[in-house]
Amino acid sequence: MRHGKYPFVIGFLFAPVTLYVVFVIAPYAQAFQISMTNWRGLSAPQWVGFDNYRRLFDDGSFWKAVQHHGVLLLALPLITIAIALFFSFLLNVGGKSSGGQRQGVWGAKFYRVVFFFPQVLAVAIIAVLFQMVYRPNESGLINGVLMKLGFDPVLFLIRPNLALWSIIAVLVWQAVGFYVVLFSAGMASIPGEIYEAAEMDGATKVTLFFRVTLPLLWDTLQVAWVYLGIAAFDAFAIVAVLSVDGGGPDGATTVLAMEIYRNAFVYSKYGYASAMGVALFFLTLTFAALTLRLTKRESVEY
Repeated sequence: MRHGKYPFVIGFLFAPVTLYVVFVIAPYAQAFQISMTNWRGLSAPQWVGFDNYRRLFDDGSFWKAVQHHGVLLLALPLITIAIALFFSFLLNVGGKSSGGQRQGVWGAKFYRVVFFFPQVLAVAIIAVLFQMVYRPNESGLINGVLMKLGFDPVLFLIRPNLALWSIIAVLVWQAVGFYVVLFSAGMASIPGEIYEAAEMDGATKVTLFFRVTLPLLWDTLQVAWVYLGIAAFDAFAIVAVLSVDGGGPDGATTVLAMEIYRNAFVYSKYGYASAMGVALFFLTLTFAALTLRLTKRESVEY
């Protein structure tokens, strides 16, 4: 600090900023550059301009993946946030008050650990676990029970109309625990006096949830929606491991990350795969910016 605060700050920021530029900014810039070529990995890349982007408009697989992302953008945040809010409310406010303090249901601490458990598992492990859950024979967890009860097995990952929703169910199961903890932290910061005042005015549990908890958790909900939206633009590991033939059947579960992988490492079309990556980058950026803009509201102080 003897030489001033700016050299001090620059000295601390130099290493992390350098690492960020080398390992994040530079690869992004390189992806933009490669997307303008027809590079196939071995031969020298030839400049093709925006030809790869023009091809995207006529690529049925690309638009099918974008359509699936649209479904994921609606279903994944809505279902995950709804379930996480319900459990968080039960764990933090659902019980009786004691000594002026709000309490959750009995065993709330144990349930928090149970809900968070999927977060400690690798995504690939979760996909392998649900392969056993969704197996279309007696060895499958769900179909084994159904067949013993005399029902026909359900082809969760084989029927095109069920495959994507089966993937979404896994994504929700994997994500709920984190948002239960996130929303629980937000609810814990809400003063108990607010709930007491609302209950004295005759507010029910439902009224407390919609009129007190939700408005005071709005900023947290906004962050959760953005995080889940970004997750909806990924889903690569779950789709790659769990789906039939990597995005099947017949492209029923494919996502952009899966198409990027297939074009790059199966077809060796690195230029075209990079164009898809650039499109995915701008779709994700646009979603995050629109979500933050459209959900912006005055913060509630308490």
